Amino acid sequence: MTTFRVGVIGAGSIAQSHLTAYSQNPDVELIAVADMNLERARQVAEQHGATRAYADPHELLADPEIDGVSICTWNDSHAAWAIAAVEAGKHVLVEKPIARTLAEAEELQRVVEAHDRVVQVGFVRRHSPNCQVLKSFIDEGDLGEIYYAKASCLRRAGNPGGWFADKEVSGGGPLLDIGIHVLDLCWYLMGSPKVVSVSGNTYDRLGSRGNITTMPRYKAADYDPDRNSVEDLANAVIRFENGASLLLDCSYSLHATKDSIDVAVYGEKGGAELEPSLRIATEMHDSVVNIEPQISSRTFEFGVGFASEIQNFVDASLGRAETIAPAWHGVEIVRILEAIYESAEAGREVSPG
Repeated sequence: MTTFRVGVIGAGSIAQSHLTAYSQNPDVELIAVADMNLERARQVAEQHGATRAYADPHELLADPEIDGVSICTWNDSHAAWAIAAVEAGKHVLVEKPIARTLAEAEELQRVVEAHDRVVQVGFVRRHSPNCQVLKSFIDEGDLGEIYYAKASCLRRAGNPGGWFADKEVSGGGPLLDIGIHVLDLCWYLMGSPKVVSVSGNTYDRLGSRGNITTMPRYKAADYDPDRNSVEDLANAVIRFENGASLLLDCSYSLHATKDSIDVAVYGEKGGAELEPSLRIATEMHDSVVNIEPQISSRTFEFGVGFASEIQNFVDASLGRAETIAPAWHGVEIVRILEAIYESAEAGREVSPG
């Protein structure tokens, strides 16, 4: 059996999910961890059985025993480290978003096209069993042509603060952090159509809501309740070349009665809700019928999703499969996201560049 030798750049919270999946994968040998905090890199490497730790990711990329890397750094360095990794001859799994801006994403895509390396984007929810089951129904034509989709991820008080709330580092707020996941799910299930126009809105009415102390939330390691330069709500209507449309909204802070995630697609022969739980609606014998596939879980599960994502990356890098989240998909999602911000600032519909 061929062993895939891996290094991880960045040792923060999302890296833990990559490292756990790698350490549990029989096809993988976890070699090294790099982080700007060398002590943290050493601790995380030891925790997951890696034998080397680096403060400078360039040293990890120069290691000839490493075949592939996961990039789990802040958003402002995703594209730069992915480019460096590809040019160093490594296969790459880069966390989403693939870049903060379309210009960064397109520069990375040019490098990808010039090298024979796998570059996979961390759209982990694509790899969830509920998504893959629904995709199989769609690919077999059971829902017909998908012409409408809805993507929503709303939190009442969920601004993580820290670098997530610093636009210079993150590139944006909930749109680039949580909205990207539901947007990508719908776009992927719709068959990755070409976007032609976007009408978007962003709002920064509620801020970080650091005053809310009675509701638990994830907080970044560098959390500061007084620092926030990102939107708290974004919404958009997205139109595609094939005539289909997608309705999106996402928020870190909204005066809603509950947190929610809703992903649904609608076709000519049937429709489906993917989240919060997979259910399919269709017609049989002149009757409306709901179908609930009997699978281990009809919603996204973190551990299962990352294990499947890592397996797809390993298989693609070893030439045993195609990645289901290629780099160009990451570029197109950034194209849509940037158009939403552009439309919101201009106050009108725009055509993405």
